[in-house]
Amino acid sequence: MLIRKLRLRRGWSQEQLAELTGLSVRTIQRIERGYPPSLESRNALAAVFGTDPSLFDGNTPIPADDEQTGGAVLKSEEARALEYVQGLKSFYQHLLFYVFFLLLFAGGIYLVHGFVPVYIQFTLVGWGVGLLFHGLNAFEVFSFFGPAWERKNVEKRLGRKL
Repeated sequence: MLIRKLRLRRGWSQEQLAELTGLSVRTIQRIERGYPPSLESRNALAAVFGTDPSLFDGNTPIPADDEQTGGAVLKSEEARALEYVQGLKSFYQHLLFYVFFLLLFAGGIYLVHGFVPVYIQFTLVGWGVGLLFHGLNAFEVFSFFGPAWERKNVEKRLGRKL
């Protein structure tokens, strides 16, 4: 998450950060999802962001004064906001793909044959229902596995309050 915040503060895409560091986009995505970076990746990220490589190892506490990260200490509300925006981005990508498929594929079949077969209609309706639930989850209308659920289960696992 810290890497995502540093990247977004500079206005870089994952592709741009990958190009600057010499890492693959897939590696950047994996690190942003919380997987620990290799020593080589940490060094590359530290060089680009001008920080200490140990900041990215996940074991070193982030300095409270926030000088080393250039003001990019990731606070819990910021981490939550980044996750929320990532969920929205995922939903909008899903929506765009659905509309693209609907217009090109189903629309093309309709133009060629004058009708859309029932099995394609059922597919589109089913996909649309899935898209609806994705949207409800992304906008946190119904959040079955939201922050309250996570906290309750973490506390249950720890046997104490957070």
